[in-house]
Amino acid sequence: MSEEIRKAIQEGQTVLGLEFGSTRIKAVLVDGSHQPIAQGNWDWENRLEDNIWTYSLEDVWEGLRGCYRDLAQDVEARYGVPLTRLAALGFSGMMHGYMPFDGAGKLLVPFRTWRNTMTEEACKKLLPVFDFNIPQRWSIAHLYQAILSGEGHVKDVAFFTTLAGYIHWQLSGEKVLGVGEASGMFPIDSETCDFDARMIEQFDELVADRNLGWKLRDIMPKVLCAGQTAGWLTEEGAKLLDPTGALQPGAPMCPPEGDAGTGMTATNSVRKRTGNISAGTSIFSMVVTEKPLAKVHEEIDMVTTPDGSPVAMVHCNNCTSDLNAWVNLFEAFMGRLPGAAKLDRNELYGLLYREALEADADCGGLMAYNYFSGEPVTGLNEGRPMFVRTPDAKFTLANFMRSHLYSAMAALKIGNDILLKEEQVKVDSLTGHGGLFKTPVVGQRLMAAAMNAPVTVMDTASEGGAWGMAVLAAYMYEKEEGETLPDYLSGKIFAGQTGTTIAPVQEDVAGFDAFIEKYKSTLPAEKAAVEGLK
Repeated sequence: MSEEIRKAIQEGQTVLGLEFGSTRIKAVLVDGSHQPIAQGNWDWENRLEDNIWTYSLEDVWEGLRGCYRDLAQDVEARYGVPLTRLAALGFSGMMHGYMPFDGAGKLLVPFRTWRNTMTEEACKKLLPVFDFNIPQRWSIAHLYQAILSGEGHVKDVAFFTTLAGYIHWQLSGEKVLGVGEASGMFPIDSETCDFDARMIEQFDELVADRNLGWKLRDIMPKVLCAGQTAGWLTEEGAKLLDPTGALQPGAPMCPPEGDAGTGMTATNSVRKRTGNISAGTSIFSMVVTEKPLAKVHEEIDMVTTPDGSPVAMVHCNNCTSDLNAWVNLFEAFMGRLPGAAKLDRNELYGLLYREALEADADCGGLMAYNYFSGEPVTGLNEGRPMFVRTPDAKFTLANFMRSHLYSAMAALKIGNDILLKEEQVKVDSLTGHGGLFKTPVVGQRLMAAAMNAPVTVMDTASEGGAWGMAVLAAYMYEKEEGETLPDYLSGKIFAGQTGTTIAPVQEDVAGFDAFIEKYKSTLPAEKAAVEGLK
């Protein structure tokens, strides 16, 4: 097998997917059977500067090159040959955010990431204009907020895009986006697989008196559907990716996508009535709908699959950051115990997560809020991680851990209760992936309780979005005439794949419902903490 892989590498028959996550950049190289044969990683972290969550362009390029270098070294270490040619490649990034450029390609303001909750005014004003929910993290919300705030850079905008679109542009010269990623910039018309033309006209009319010197369509990327070719790796792009000069230009590139689109791909959740839940630094669910929702909900975003089908998305800014902070605290304590057993982090997470299964179903009177940043689903512009209990609560380690796991899923549950209960959206399957599901059973069982639906974790779940991006690039490269993305995934990627499915335990469902009612009634305390802890 190694000899076959070595030959595929030498002949340029492997496919690369690379994804910029919130805390890690990951690259995955796959062979002709779409199995990962090498990977690279680069850890990074956003920073809060002038009250804006951002990454510098230096961070972006250092991370891209570092991740690719790690991949190339892994290839050489495993197979004894350099990585010089690719059959296809694609790039993904955390969705949404705001990257505006002038005519010379200069970034006009620091990259504003999805994590920022600074566009409430813009969203409130756009909703009645479009009769469509515009989330705070969307690119159009950031652009309109900048207009409303009178930011000087707006008149100089010649192009704006997302992180994935920026990387793709620099490596291919093409200003394009995959439709799934584009749906985090501006509403999409699924019939045309393009930005909604009527809403573009409405926006231009809305800002006509500002004399900006541009029309919205002229400063936006071109939208492409999965399977279309989105350019080729240029000579300059190859050097940006691999400064050693070993990587040759010319490989076709698929449309850049967001982490939501790669998550749907990596979990085979692009058909109608399928859904997936991604749980890491942020948490979001995606359900491919059969029809439009009956009404507009500010808690639910309408986006698309990578092939343009409408998707109801509940996106929450906060998930595992507070959990990770508590695990770090326990790890520090254990490190100070004389003669204590040394556990690696995965073992420690498993130990603490499994403890939650012994807890009271309603957490015994304990309450936690995991808000590192603002949470639009619950109406918060800033976050303050908070743990609260009554004096007579059952303050056990098990209840403590379950309360924090519930907290990581709570905002998602609030949004999905609207989708599944009020809108009566039908979903046949939910697939989980991301760090919250790494410990077997625990996150899966509690998520099943939150959604009151079975949750499946595939054997390939750990491969994540970078693998999903590689699969999208492979689809572009090798699809047959007329072959749809759902058929390609079911027939060529997931055929024979196995996973584990956990159905909801009714005691857990009732316990989570009781927890959520107290969670919502205690939200004023979280809002008071935001005001009191400036």
